[in-house]
Amino acid sequence: MAGTLRVIEEKCTGCGACVSACPYGCITLVEGKATIDESCCQLCGVCISACTEGALELSEAAKEFEDKSKYKGVMVVAEQRRGKIHRITYELLWIGRKLADKLGEELTCVLIGKDVRKYAEGLVRKGADKVLVYDDERLEILREDPYADVIVDAVKAEMPSILLMGGTSFGRALAPVIAARLKTGLTADCTGLDVDEEGNLIQTRPAYGGNIMATIVCRERRPQMATVRYKVMKEAEEDPNREGLVMEMDIPSNLRDRTKVLKEVIEEGQSIEDAEIIVAGGGGIRAPEDFRLLEELANLLGGVVGASRNVVDKGWMPKSRQVGLSGKTVRPKLYIACGISGSVQHLAGMKNSEVIVAINKDPSARIFDYARFGVVGDLYEIVPEMIKILKEIKR
Repeated sequence: MAGTLRVIEEKCTGCGACVSACPYGCITLVEGKATIDESCCQLCGVCISACTEGALELSEAAKEFEDKSKYKGVMVVAEQRRGKIHRITYELLWIGRKLADKLGEELTCVLIGKDVRKYAEGLVRKGADKVLVYDDERLEILREDPYADVIVDAVKAEMPSILLMGGTSFGRALAPVIAARLKTGLTADCTGLDVDEEGNLIQTRPAYGGNIMATIVCRERRPQMATVRYKVMKEAEEDPNREGLVMEMDIPSNLRDRTKVLKEVIEEGQSIEDAEIIVAGGGGIRAPEDFRLLEELANLLGGVVGASRNVVDKGWMPKSRQVGLSGKTVRPKLYIACGISGSVQHLAGMKNSEVIVAINKDPSARIFDYARFGVVGDLYEIVPEMIKILKEIKR
């Protein structure tokens, strides 16, 4: 359902309140009257609230049906940080390749940043048929305005049926902006994607706190947009003989940037999403200081400490260490669950770990159904023994 923001000229006094209120800078005064730039208006309605004269009106137009035959192929947006391709990109290429093959269409990858042209062939070897490179110093740091301008430019150039982005913090912030500009639907944090015989993207994601899995379809609008949760898809394998097309794109002339980056704060320590070994604590932990025990075990193994939701809700561990649907999805080589019963939302965030070791006093705990090795017992007895043995081995 498309909408229109209209200026009622006989009521507009040219006071400029709407100009100041618009968060997207889409309103200007022309000959004393408010004028809307429809190409950037997000239909957020903030200006309507700011107008004391009632001179702005948001109306819904009649339902418009896209000519879906104009849209072909799958497009994924590569994500890079400080000159390094984020691994979510390879997961997007894996699922994007599967969808494109099923549709019998091309997979296009959009690569954005400064001095990123050198990564294009690597993305082809990971499955892309075509890589669109937007290389400019203004794109060095991830920012919503210029990146949204570039991605919208790529979509208009290629007209993909499906547009996929990473379910990272940046992707979650950027994707809604792009969806609003393209006036299409968006499903966030998908854990499963498929296409039906009509080319509709079947999008699966958790709902109601992870208690059910919802299936969402955008039948009328294109492109069909989704962000994909990190670590739920496989990574695309490299084919050294694969060839594709690399296109160096012109930067849009109207590139906007309303954000000035004063300082970039880089998180210290290893990210839990990228850790190969995780020692996680749950409801069986009696006190916040008891996490020192898990930290000692994790340090001996060269891993990091994670936590279940109830522990984070108590304030015992930071949100960045939470594993589960409402936290991080992880896929380490080794996951040691200490005092974690195995709620649906927690299991969804770690069940794809290569090896799961569960320690719990309750023999009927659900976590044991997913563990390769299960230890029924008190973690306060078992973990110290594990630490003792590891220290002896390291001597």
